[in-house]
Amino acid sequence: MRALLARFLREEAGATAIEYAIIAGGLSIVILAAVGGIGTNLSGRFSAMSTSLK
Repeated sequence: MRALLARFLREEAGATAIEYAIIAGGLSIVILAAVGGIGTNLSGRFSAMSTSLK
């Protein structure tokens, strides 16, 4: 068990995978925030157009 833990701590592939997962998580949060902001903006514009056409 001790050898398995030592090998896990020496292995760098796991750390790289975790770093990529953190980067991907951060990017997804930024993308979701941007899409949410754009969606709200477009909804307001379409509502204004709809009101002006009536």
